[in-house]
This record gives sequence, structure tokens and C-alpha cells, in this order.
Amino acid sequence: MSSQKGNASRTRPQKHQNMTAFKNNKYGANAQQKKVNEKVHDGVCQHCKDVLEWKVKYNKYKPLTQPRKCVKCMQKSVKDAYHVMCKPCALKLELCAKCGKKEEIVVPLTTPDEETATTDQASKKGHKKTKEDEDAEDFDDFDELDSDCDLSDDGLG
Repeated sequence: MSSQKGNASRTRPQKHQNMTAFKNNKYGANAQQKKVNEKVHDGVCQHCKDVLEWKVKYNKYKPLTQPRKCVKCMQKSVKDAYHVMCKPCALKLELCAKCGKKEEIVVPLTTPDEETATTDQASKKGHKKTKEDEDAEDFDDFDELDSDCDLSDDGLG
């Protein structure tokens, strides 16, 4: 018996094995599942990040519907599921936002100033031409054509 006390080795292979891996969006993901799959787990240690990724991978992650209370500042400001600290407290104290231990943070939290700076840079790099920009360029093209044309009365008469 495999569950017998002190018997750690198993003599036979697993009876039923999965032929394909589990897919959490096999039958088409709803909006909530898509949002969970895209979520970046920042401000947590490596162990907590692995746990959260496992929960997402196997449909065990359940996002919060209402904010939770932070254990440091006692405000209802925890927006991420399974976290015990809000992002400002975790950033200030340099602790893992999920387990509260002083571990190395894998994906560091960004301050609100850094977030706006990175979004501004991204918007400048990905700047698409607007209709107004294209119209202004078209008018510049007409100016070049006008300078090429000779509108004197010599050829008309």
C-alpha cells in the first residue's frame, strides 16, 4: 500500500496518466479569465510568484471583488488577491506583498511616478499619425506643387 507509514517507495507506475496538459482557456476564456491570465505578479518573492502562477495556470486564482485591509497601514487598500499588504507599504518596507517576508522581490513594484514616465515613453514610441498630422503633410505637398507650376499669362493668350 502506497500510503503505508514509512513506505516511501512505490513499486508500480501511476495507473491513470493525462495524455494532454490542462489548458485554462480550452473552451474560450471569458473576460475575467483573460484579465487573470494577463496579470503581472509584481512585488512578491519567487516562491509566492510561483504559487500565484500555479493558481492562474490551473484555474484556482480568484480575484478580489472588494479591497482587503492591509496588515501594516490598516487601510482597505489591498487590490490584489492573496496579498496581505498594499503596494505602497510593500514598496516602502521592501517586503513581499503576499507572505510579508523580507525576501528578494523578483518583479519590483513601480512607484506611481515611474509608471507615468514609462507610459509616456511607450506612448511616444508607439505614436501613430493622426488625421490632422496627415492633412498637414498633404498641404505641404501642395506647396511644393505650386512652386513647380508656372501660372504666367504667356501660354494662355
